[in-house]
Amino acid sequence: MEAHAQISLGGVRIFHVSDCYLPRLGGIEVQVADLVRMQRAAGHEVSVATATRGEPLDGVRRIVARMPFDLPVHPFGVGRLTRWIVSGRPDVVHVHAGAVSPFAWMGVRAAYRAGVPCVVTVHSMWDPGTRALYRLLRLAFGWQRWRLVATTVSNAAAAPIRAVAGSGVPVRVVSNGLDLSGWAPPPGAPVRRDEVHVVAVGRLAPRKQPVRLLRLLLAARARVPSEIPMRATIVGDGPARGQMARFLDRNGMTGWVSLPGRYTREQIAKVLESADVFVAPAPRESFGIAALEARAAGLPVVARAQSGVADFVSDGTEGLLGRTLGDLARAVARLCRDADLRTSIAAHNRATPPAAGAWPAVLDGFEAAYAQARERRHGGRAPRDPA
Repeated sequence: MEAHAQISLGGVRIFHVSDCYLPRLGGIEVQVADLVRMQRAAGHEVSVATATRGEPLDGVRRIVARMPFDLPVHPFGVGRLTRWIVSGRPDVVHVHAGAVSPFAWMGVRAAYRAGVPCVVTVHSMWDPGTRALYRLLRLAFGWQRWRLVATTVSNAAAAPIRAVAGSGVPVRVVSNGLDLSGWAPPPGAPVRRDEVHVVAVGRLAPRKQPVRLLRLLLAARARVPSEIPMRATIVGDGPARGQMARFLDRNGMTGWVSLPGRYTREQIAKVLESADVFVAPAPRESFGIAALEARAAGLPVVARAQSGVADFVSDGTEGLLGRTLGDLARAVARLCRDADLRTSIAAHNRATPPAAGAWPAVLDGFEAAYAQARERRHGGRAPRDPA
């Protein structure tokens, strides 16, 4: 993994706050852990506060309580976090939030009370319900006046945050950090196969509406001539897998669509080697890690134009974009029918490594956010905490 070559601010004391952290292995948990490791390698002094139970880890403080369903939150989190921030006096508090993250919100409140600059990274796309919630919190607490700096992982994810926060909170785009070197395809031209293999990777959760992906594939298959063999592999596991299996059975798709379950990174890389098209159909995909890995592996990517994937996939260059499920079905069918288009996009992706996700750019982006937060916090007197 790449190390950061230039430290623009010198060693910075960074205090990360995240509801979820290792040993949990979700997208936010892994991303924060990787960021911590890379920042330490860059010469920064980094610690973490989390409400996730687990074994002791270097520099990780766990604020845990017995909560229903083992929820990562603590009823007295604001006080605990405030005391730790006051005693440690970090240069910046970096809070990581999903759609709804009570412990992360406590971290923002604690940083404000302690008078320490705060950067809030929103890792998810705000849907209408989430936007309504944060508008209520804005009315109740006036958080837009707390001299925060926000970051998020794509331009698509930034738009709803800016709409809610207004001009009082700058919103910067800093992508997720990834080591994409292991996904690069071997040198040589893409191999033309007799069949077209379509792949998708992701958690099979109801909120991601994975059955829509099956409808997309069914619609695409209807647009592809029968003499063109087509198969699909959907890698992942989750509570919607049973519903998906029943859909495949009812619609006669079991002969060409497979649900192999959760794969390791190495197994996913093997599947991508045999693939011709990658599909990322979620409209509220804030970034699209799996899609970026597929793009790094040289695959044409089909995705929503309104998702975070559009930050690194341009329509007709790295893949095809569409706004509706019908658009995506037509795009998949087009790539299945048009071998020349498929091959030209794959050749471009193989010859041009993606710029998104490079760790030096990610670290520079956060350092700029930290510097802006310090300037905003110390540039004037912040209003009193109404609570």
